[in-house]
Amino acid sequence: MLTLEPGGETYPDNPHEGEEFGYVLQGTVTIHLGNKIHKAKKGESFYFVPDKKHYLTSKAGAVILWVSSPPSF
Repeated sequence: MLTLEPGGETYPDNPHEGEEFGYVLQGTVTIHLGNKIHKAKKGESFYFVPDKKHYLTSKAGAVILWVSSPPSF
């Protein structure tokens, strides 16, 4: 579980092996993946191969179920 406070963001992560998946339980997140930006709101999911620098932000705050394989934490 990941909770982002209003205006919060995750630490930018460098490219690595594996896969990442997220499901937004509350709020809206912006997914920064390399030079591209994607948004996901409550009830939506996202998936990516972390082969570019990546991080999440949220203007209003969000709660996300985040799965990373293999775990990078």
